[in-house]
Amino acid sequence: MIGLRMAPAVADDKLDWLAGQREAMLSLLAQIVNIDSGTRNKHGTDKVGGCIAAFLRSHEVTVEILPQPRHGNCVRASVGGDASRNDPGNVLLIAHMDTVFTDGETRRRPFTIVDDKAFGPGILDMKAGAVLNAFVLAAFQRFGGNPGPIVGLFTGDEEITSPEGRPLLEREARGARAVFNTEPSRLSGATAIGRKGAVFMTIEITGKSAHAGGYFSDGVSALQELALKIQALHALTDLEHGITVNVGLASGGRSVNTVAPDARCEIDLRFVTPVDRDRVMASIREIAARSFVLGTTASLSIQGEFLPLVATEQSRRLYDLYAESACVFGLESEPVISGGCSDSGFTASVGAPTLCGLGPLGAHPHSPDEFILIDTMVPRAQALTRTIMNLADFS
Repeated sequence: MIGLRMAPAVADDKLDWLAGQREAMLSLLAQIVNIDSGTRNKHGTDKVGGCIAAFLRSHEVTVEILPQPRHGNCVRASVGGDASRNDPGNVLLIAHMDTVFTDGETRRRPFTIVDDKAFGPGILDMKAGAVLNAFVLAAFQRFGGNPGPIVGLFTGDEEITSPEGRPLLEREARGARAVFNTEPSRLSGATAIGRKGAVFMTIEITGKSAHAGGYFSDGVSALQELALKIQALHALTDLEHGITVNVGLASGGRSVNTVAPDARCEIDLRFVTPVDRDRVMASIREIAARSFVLGTTASLSIQGEFLPLVATEQSRRLYDLYAESACVFGLESEPVISGGCSDSGFTASVGAPTLCGLGPLGAHPHSPDEFILIDTMVPRAQALTRTIMNLADFS
């Protein structure tokens, strides 16, 4: 664990300025937490992006709005270099503005502070991380000292595997010196040097309806087929190698006295490496194609996918830089492989050294109990800023 002995502090205007920004951070955070921005709510997510863009422009950061047709517009901010292009050697900060919550959630439980915690929809995952990145960008714009151009990319569809955000993330990450994702950290202060990938998919099954009493033998039960497929799918789980297959939703049938003519299920596959993904997907396709119950047919469709964040020698060295900076500000850190997914897998997939989980500490994301520890916002911003300052010789 890092943090048992603090490293020597370094005097710097950016770090000093951030030290006095606690209330300003909370003000911007309250503003965007109190906006409903579920992924399907483009208008709300665009409002969050507008607030972030307004804050950045007030600090003279160059901002570009990248329109998206279905989900929230992306906000691209830059400090140093040519703002119109992806310069080789950029430092990339990423965060998403969408949440998993439906409209009206912010009225039911708006931004609230209780003791040392702040609560609200999406506050941990990951509006606090978006605020953190905005203040880091503002600090470098005000005082300089960056080792090269810094780009901040705020996207609007991460919670559904970034169908529109992914191409932008990959474009910005190609050739980047380092990528920092301020997804939330665990209460332990863990930093994700690896994350599982995921495939979300649906199987649709067709059988044949019949009266469950007098004509039972004429029917072909899609629900029976589904039950047998679920057993086969769950048998693919291999905890020793970090592979899980979970059928999280299942439905079917027309009425209790009808042999079910249709059924469907939604599947969550988690994996550690691309090789694991390809092997297990081949097995899932085989299960989907096989008719356990004679007379049924089925189709498999992929709804979305996250790539894994695979730790590399470069990302481990990047973690060492971050851990040393975290130590300066009294933060403990440990490198972990997380079962959760994020946009970090997309940036790592194009060769950019990537760290994730650098946001404020908290717990219970995606739930009514979601919170951040307020007093971790400033030091986490300082730790990220100091890490960027020390990237001059990192390659």
